[in-house]
Amino acid sequence: MAFRIIEHGKLERNVALLGLFALVTVAIGGLVQITPLFWIDSTIEKVEGMRPYTPLEQAGRNIYVREGCYVCHSQMIRPFRDEVERYGQYSLAAESVYDHPFQWGSKRTGPDLARVGGRYSDEWHRAHLKDPRAVVPESIMPPYAFLAEHELKVGDMGKQLSALSAVGVPYSKEAIAEANAALIAQADPNADSEGLKKRYAKVQIRDYDGDPSRVTEMDALVAYLQMLGTLVDHKKAAAQQVPNAEAAK
Repeated sequence: MAFRIIEHGKLERNVALLGLFALVTVAIGGLVQITPLFWIDSTIEKVEGMRPYTPLEQAGRNIYVREGCYVCHSQMIRPFRDEVERYGQYSLAAESVYDHPFQWGSKRTGPDLARVGGRYSDEWHRAHLKDPRAVVPESIMPPYAFLAEHELKVGDMGKQLSALSAVGVPYSKEAIAEANAALIAQADPNADSEGLKKRYAKVQIRDYDGDPSRVTEMDALVAYLQMLGTLVDHKKAAAQQVPNAEAAK
């Protein structure tokens, strides 16, 4: 039998002694979990394809947060079979690395939007936002038709990119200086967009709201929705799981 330092019964009857041992146990467990993090540069594995939001996408994300879309829609597909079959490849931590704040969560009144980009056309998104029940009869989502009527007003978008840069989002000085011009260029297929394409991989340049004469809040929100889940090659990310799956057989 192992040598017993103290009787278990005595430990349970002595509140002070029990509290001391509990504190020591929690302290040891905390050190075991926290100490290794001091020698790790990042706890998030990098994946190919991730980039910061374009100014138009970031403006759309601001509208998404402003209108409380996150209350009913999550952007985190959990690694459960039913969620993967319905929404697509489960979410990776690296996909939210530039999100401030991130849009994780599991409470859903509406569907998860982590992979909604490219799943529907711009026309579908416009119709759905203007009159949700005309597209999905059982929807309880409120209408957002006013987004198409409100011209997008962001002020100096460079200031927001600069603030995001201060917390680690890798916007260059050129990207910050040309933020407002890039925002307009993304919603105008006839604009000079070479710099935009070079700076933001897989950027989608087109008129999102159906009105090429101006840039509206509808442009921004649809641009944001259409890029969600489109940056990372999930086949490459999923391939990393194959060896483990084979080893488990």
